Formats: sequence, C-alpha cells, structure tokens
Amino acid sequence: MRADPRPRLLIMSFSPLRSDARVLRQVQLFAQRYAVTTLGYGEAPEGVVEHLQLPDDVVAWHKDRRLLAARRFESAYRNAPVVHAAQRLLAGRRGTFDVVLADDIDTVPLALDLHAPGGVHADLHEYHPRQSEESLRWRVFVAPYYRWLVRTYGIQADSVTTVGQGIAREYRIRFGIRAGVVVNAPHYVDLEPTPMLAGAPLRLVHSGNAQRHRLDVILAAMDLVERPMTLDLYLMPNDPPYLDELRARYADSDRVRIHPPVRPAELPALLNAHDVGVYVLPPVSFNHLWALPNKIFDFVQGRLALAVGPSPEMAALVRRHGLGVVTDDFSAETLAAALDSLTTEGVAAYKRASAVAARELSAEQQVIGWAKAIDTLATRLNG
Repeated sequence: MRADPRPRLLIMSFSPLRSDARVLRQVQLFAQRYAVTTLGYGEAPEGVVEHLQLPDDVVAWHKDRRLLAARRFESAYRNAPVVHAAQRLLAGRRGTFDVVLADDIDTVPLALDLHAPGGVHADLHEYHPRQSEESLRWRVFVAPYYRWLVRTYGIQADSVTTVGQGIAREYRIRFGIRAGVVVNAPHYVDLEPTPMLAGAPLRLVHSGNAQRHRLDVILAAMDLVERPMTLDLYLMPNDPPYLDELRARYADSDRVRIHPPVRPAELPALLNAHDVGVYVLPPVSFNHLWALPNKIFDFVQGRLALAVGPSPEMAALVRRHGLGVVTDDFSAETLAAALDSLTTEGVAAYKRASAVAARELSAEQQVIGWAKAIDTLATRLNG
C-alpha cells in the first residue's frame, strides 16, 4: 500500500511553472486532494510532492524544419528536443500516475503515452492551429503540424477545457472536440472601488506585455483625447527594444507613465488606485479576435471600469456585467471618443459593477470546470 493514499496527478506544461498563472491555479486547486507531480521548466511550484524539471537550455518550440516541410509530423514531434527531455524524465513511469492533466496540445501525446488508468485531461489554452496566423511562414509550415497534432492526439483526450467560448466552438466545429471553458481569472480579492476624485484627471491603467500591436492603439488614443486623463502602463520586458523606445518617448510625459511589472498577487491593489482598465486588441489573428485575457479579470478584481474594443469575448463580458464601454471598432479615434464620453458618475457605476461581478469572475468559481473534469477521471480508479 502506498504511503500517500491520494490519487496521483501529473500536471505537465512546457512553460516556466512558477510564472505560469494558469498552471499555478491548477496546482493550487489539486494539491490538497491529489498527490501532484509537475513537469515543466524552473523550480517546483509550492504544494507538489514531486517535480520533474526540464533543462533550461532546451527550447520548447524548437522543431526540425525539414521534417515539418516534409509533413513528417510524427517524427517532428518525437524528435523535438523538449519531447526527448520530457521522455527522459518520464522514463519508467508508464501507469504510475492515476490521472494526467496536459497543458497545451504539445504535451498531450506524452500524456497519452503514460497510459494513466484514470485518463488524460487536456487544457488547451489557445486555438493552436491558428495561433500565429499573421505569419506566412507559420501558416505554411507550422499550422499544418498543429492541425495534425489536434486531429491525431487532441481528440484522444478524455476531457478538454480551453480559455473561451469562441475557441471552444472552433475546436468543436473543426475537430469534434467538446471543450469546457475555464477563463483566465485570478483569485478573488476583497477590495472596494476607490472613489472618483472630483476635478482630477481620469486615471487609466494597462498591465501586460510590452508588445507594439497590443499598445499602439491605446497610445495613439492618448494623443487624441480631449479631457484630462493619465495612462499608467505596467509592462513586462518581453520586447526590450520596444520597451526602451516607450521609456524614451514618454520620459518627460505627465500623461503617459511607464512602470515595471508587479507580481500577480500585488496587481489588484495597485490597479485599485486607478479608474479605468483599458485594452483594445486589433484582431490580427484568430486567437486575438477571440481573446479573453487575464488582464480583463485583473481589472475586475481591481474594481475598475473597463474600456475595451469589440473583441467578441471581451465585449460580451463587459456588456453582460455592465462593466464599462465597448468601442465600435479597433481604431485609436474610436477609443479616444469612448474615453472622452466617460462621466464621473458613469465610471463610478462601472466600478461598482466590477465589485458586484468580482466573485463570479474569480478563479475560485472558474476552476470548478477543472475540478469536475479531473475528479470525474479519478472516479474511474474505483470503477
């Protein structure tokens, strides 16, 4: 008899686990009721009984281009350096995990190889076959590989979740996969909306990656707005040259201010000192069109009003809960007009609506989809 009577759950992700908020929520959800082993980059997350650490020098996305071009997709997958590294870590472990939770389609074949008696749950974070379709090279060489991966292995998963309804619908239409939805919501934070400051500029805020296509519309709108307002940007250094460009451009600005990123646990309180969370994401790809990013839920936990573009998932959420304004298109001119139209009373009402919706739009509620899926697979162990 095993010393630990809990079901054995393996959570796999080709990402740095300690900075992957979605995977960390999975670990936190299951660590009490399951003996959790993780496989991924970086140090072990808290609460796991075992961690299988991928070597830092192995690049997760590297594939043999010749094999991709020749449409030898099985060989391209099995010969990928990260797959070889994972196989070495998992050697001799077939049948030793009761259930496997595979994050992203890239880990699903390895998860199926383990023949877990309870089965495999695949959490497909994005719609992988169209992930970078703005790139011609990606469409020609990589997209067919991901379509093969989903068609060959994704359909074998015992259950599936993804990040939004639009992406779930596309998996169902194209591959017959019926996926549940677990949005990228952070944990609930007990905050009250900060009062609007009479006569003060409207305090806008945005947090996330320093990427040109994610910020250009917002920054262009700040050159067009007519009423007093400020924009604070808390940016990850994922594109250092662009971030340096922004710092230089706004070094003397009293309207746009560039800040370092903050830890996810500190973000809601920091956002709470502002009035409006703003995000307009031009739909340059399928995944951008259907994006429902964690920053939207961060804004809600910060008890902010929201100003978003007409991306279907974001727009539907804002309208359903009365959280703010949705622009008619993705242009800077339309965003500037929407921001200028905001009134003190309207923003205050939107902030109160965020407070009402914060518990429903929190990880505590959203992760129920994972709990039901994994628990259902675990019950197979007892017939």
